Amino acid sequence: MTPAAVPQECLPRPYRLIQPSTELTMTWLVVGVGGAIGSMARHGVNMLVARLLMRPVPFATAAINLAGSLIIGVLAALVASSKVHLSTELRSFLFVGILGGFTTFSSYMLDTFTLGHGGDHATAFWNVAIQTVCGLVAVWGGYRIGLAV
Repeated sequence: MTPAAVPQECLPRPYRLIQPSTELTMTWLVVGVGGAIGSMARHGVNMLVARLLMRPVPFATAAINLAGSLIIGVLAALVASSKVHLSTELRSFLFVGILGGFTTFSSYMLDTFTLGHGGDHATAFWNVAIQTVCGLVAVWGGYRIGLAV
């Protein structure tokens, strides 16, 4: 009997064939499509700010981060207050896909807001402080590595 002919439930877990569900596959697809849209929107804002101000740094990034934070805040409130009902796929498309492709800063800010709103103010503070400091250190370290190679 070949392994393919053995019933899946008879195989140890690591040897079972993974058969993704249609729902799981659809979620991955909508995240990918949304990410592409968000990335293109981010590039469009970068180009627009560069043309308008003749200097994209830091204004384009700031505009993207602030716009993404505003949009994710509005959407989170609409969903949390049950004013808007979104399917799992649509939530993934909007929050993870489009806004994730547009800016991960919006997710970072929503996480921090959620912590503070839930009363975990110390964790919210440390989330901002640690990610900011560590992010700067990581950029500096990456830059140093890049110079060294």
